Amino acid sequence: MSRLPLIGVTACTQQIGSHAYHVSGDKYVRAVAVAAKGLPLILPSLAELLDPADILSVVDGLLFTGSPSNVEPLHYSGPASAPGTAHDPERDRTTLPLIRAAVAAGVPVLGICRGFQEMNVAFGGSLHQKVHETGTFMDHREPENEPVEIQYAPSHPVQVAPGGLLAGIGLAREIRVNSIHSQGIQRLAPGLRVEATAPDGLIEALSVPPGAAFASVDVFALGVQWHPEWQVTQNPDYLSILQAFGDACRKRATQRDAQASKSA
Repeated sequence: MSRLPLIGVTACTQQIGSHAYHVSGDKYVRAVAVAAKGLPLILPSLAELLDPADILSVVDGLLFTGSPSNVEPLHYSGPASAPGTAHDPERDRTTLPLIRAAVAAGVPVLGICRGFQEMNVAFGGSLHQKVHETGTFMDHREPENEPVEIQYAPSHPVQVAPGGLLAGIGLAREIRVNSIHSQGIQRLAPGLRVEATAPDGLIEALSVPPGAAFASVDVFALGVQWHPEWQVTQNPDYLSILQAFGDACRKRATQRDAQASKSA
């Protein structure tokens, strides 16, 4: 195809000084450009102004980023968050309907960290708000007061499920990933498939399998709890994930362009 696939990258809302901003991390937009080979488009969290259908009519794929904020527990009937927990209700109102609409329309989706959790919540799953306090799982948070290179270094292995999307793109049965999260999946949403688990059994990756009731067509829709965008070109496993996502976005772009040419 003659053009780069247009890939929407979600933004968080932040107050910087006296003004509100919509922000997205450099590592996400850079990974889209360098590894997925797409044109990143930062999507503001403006649910009251932007209809999901209008967004999906423009983009060839969507990347749902990580964030310092957590999904508000009201979206999965969870208990109130601890005081001081960062939330972003404008992002929640934007991303959760957009995920459902994207999967239904066959638009490729990649969810990272918060984006992975958003995918589970969007389809009816729930979250542990503090995995390290459950008494069941290990501490998945990054080491405090360490340089970012250490915080984002590989932390533990995950077991890749056979026959899934990750196995299909060539990932080995076991890979090592970074671990920078306090929340995690409590109940997997009905219809989603487990793609990888940590040694303690915590779900680390999920996907929308072929034939899912909420997807009108088979779609590339993958969520990972770790951060494959971090130094993506230096990690073959991370690179494979972004490249597969980019390939799915290019395929959709080609299909959209062909349809546009026929109707012209």
